[in-house]
Amino acid sequence: MMKQEKEYTDTKQNLVAEEPVKEQAEYTPSVQTEFMREKIKQKPVNKKKLLRRTVITAVMAVVFGLVACFTFLVLEPVISNRLYPEEEPKEVAFPEETPIEEMKPEDMLVTEEDAEPQAPDPVDLEMVDEQIQEVLSQVDREFTLEDYQSVYGELRTLAQDAGRAVVTVAGVTSDVDWFNNIYENVASASGVIIANNEKALLILVSAGNINGADSIEVTFCDQTQVEAELVQKDENTGLAILSVPLSVIGGETMDTIDIAELGSSNTNLLGMPVMALGSPLGTSGSISYGMVTSTGTVIDRPDSAYKRITTDIYGSRNATGILINLKGMVIGIIDNVNTGNDMSNLLTAYGITELKRTIEQMSNDKERAYLGVHGADVPKEAIEDAQINTPAGTYIREIEIDSPAMVAGIQSGDVVTRVGSTDITTYNELLGVLQSSKPGDVLTVTLTRQGHEMSVDVTLGSW
Repeated sequence: MMKQEKEYTDTKQNLVAEEPVKEQAEYTPSVQTEFMREKIKQKPVNKKKLLRRTVITAVMAVVFGLVACFTFLVLEPVISNRLYPEEEPKEVAFPEETPIEEMKPEDMLVTEEDAEPQAPDPVDLEMVDEQIQEVLSQVDREFTLEDYQSVYGELRTLAQDAGRAVVTVAGVTSDVDWFNNIYENVASASGVIIANNEKALLILVSAGNINGADSIEVTFCDQTQVEAELVQKDENTGLAILSVPLSVIGGETMDTIDIAELGSSNTNLLGMPVMALGSPLGTSGSISYGMVTSTGTVIDRPDSAYKRITTDIYGSRNATGILINLKGMVIGIIDNVNTGNDMSNLLTAYGITELKRTIEQMSNDKERAYLGVHGADVPKEAIEDAQINTPAGTYIREIEIDSPAMVAGIQSGDVVTRVGSTDITTYNELLGVLQSSKPGDVLTVTLTRQGHEMSVDVTLGSW
């Protein structure tokens, strides 16, 4: 018992002794304690907010870049054109040809006035006899193998010189086979360099081999290959004009190639020796010799008419290229598509004179006016016959369906005598007016129908 009381007394004393300490701790200023224990921490990162700001910044940068690019694309051509104005391509134009009338049989007859005797000029008979003997001596000379080689050597040289203007045009088309493998189709044809507009070389070629092509490649005579662009094509003739920029043609190539000299098919070509260059046998780089056998056929097309030159040269159905005379001048563009079955193995060509208008318009990339008529010259006999009373002009043989001519009321059998203020005496003059006109132009056409003169307004269309 005493022991328990003693433990109780000691415990009480210990509690009393601890109380002052506790009270001292309780009276310690709380502010000082909190100040001493405060820690400075960084504000936690808001990842969503940071991501949002990053996305906004990136979007604004993209928008700014797009606006800057668009502004540059819009303003750059304007500024460049003002600071460095680009020169327009030189317009292609061929000199006008004077129509040459063939001598008719009645013109060969001697009239009474021509038959009147005239005083002959004095002639040195001795000199004439010497000249005759010299000619006879040359005629009697045998034609040797060297002469034969010399003739063909001259022809070969002529072909090589003219061949500098001939090119090979390949239309490349990509396709996919049954096994999903990509392959290329290449269709080639021979073309001819017809002009240099100081920006590009212009090439005339058959359009059949480049229709639908993904790319067009041109190979010059020195085997240099470049890409070309289609300028325009003509549905009537199936011909096209290609453009090759001068910037992609090297100096050596420019020194090697040449521009073809266009001749005339308006002369009497019957029996004339000619050469076919390009691919007359369906193979590029082939040459054939022969002569013109016929020029009387006309290829009739709407608003145009082309002379067909027929030769005795054997050729492929797919022949392309040019016909040249012995002066190296182009007189025809080979086209065997319109050849009849009975002449499928003989080369035919469009006369170059009749093509020049079309070539000019395509080369200058001009929209061609469309009237829609098939015409011919009024025969001279009909004009001189007082009973028929037909004026000189263009006789309308046929009208295309839904053409501007049909809409305006022009009919088959009409004779066009004037268009606007221009008198029309031949079909060629009417085509000349159409060449100088544009689609949408309104022309006043004066015509004669069954002896009565009338006028109609025609709004020209486009091809």
